[in-house]
Amino acid sequence: QVQLVESGGGLVQPDGSLRLSCTASGFTLVYGVMGWFRQAPGKEREGVSCIRSDDVGTYYTYYRDSVRGRFTISTDNAKNTVYLQMNSLKPEDTAVYYCAVARRELFMRDWSDWYVQAKYDYWGQGTQVTVSS
Repeated sequence: QVQLVESGGGLVQPDGSLRLSCTASGFTLVYGVMGWFRQAPGKEREGVSCIRSDDVGTYYTYYRDSVRGRFTISTDNAKNTVYLQMNSLKPEDTAVYYCAVARRELFMRDWSDWYVQAKYDYWGQGTQVTVSS
């Protein structure tokens, strides 16, 4: 059974930083696709970032435009954990953040659909990130 457990959320001031973690059990991250999503109050859940590897072990990352350059997704395969380092946080980053896993074969060749939530099979319970002074 696949389980994902997020941690690292909290309250931070604008321009501050947080690092979210998502540890998987029952699933080997190196063979799949890991995504971070978020849902702000009154808004739909949206894709934030995604990381995946190819058959030769090269990693690729994807970001929504509003976080590119501020957020960094990474993975520690030994710990079966994916991270989301969030810097220069803004109040509009306030949301519940979720990690999710998917199978590589479900995505388009150009990975333009990395943010499509229906392709992700398993989800964590979410962790709250609040950016406020």
